[in-house]
Amino acid sequence: MSSKPVTRDSRRSTRVPLKVIIAAQGLSDPVVCEGETIVVNLHGALISASVRLRVGMNIEILVCITGKRAKAKIVYVDPEKPEHCGIALAEPENIWGLSFPPDDWHEAHEEP
Repeated sequence: MSSKPVTRDSRRSTRVPLKVIIAAQGLSDPVVCEGETIVVNLHGALISASVRLRVGMNIEILVCITGKRAKAKIVYVDPEKPEHCGIALAEPENIWGLSFPPDDWHEAHEEP
C-alpha cells in the first residue's frame, strides 16, 4: 500500500501560484464576499475569502481583472485557517487571466 496521498498528488491540472482579486456570491445562500486567489488551476483554486464559507456551498466567482464569472463549489475549508477554501469550478476553465497557462490546461478545451 502506498503512503502517498492520492487526493493531493494526482491533480487534474497543474497548480499555479497566483494572487488575483475575486468576488464570490452564494447561489442558494445569501453570501457575498471579496477575496483573492492563492493557487489556481484549470479545475479550481485555493482562495482566501473575507467571510467563512462552508463545504458544499455553491457559489459564483467573479475574477475582477478578467471580468469572467464561473460557477463553483466549496470543496475544502482549512480547519486552521477557515478563510482559506478550496473551490472546484463547475466547468474546467482558465478564468484566472493566465496568458501562458501550463500545457495541460489546454487539454480540456476544444479549439473553435
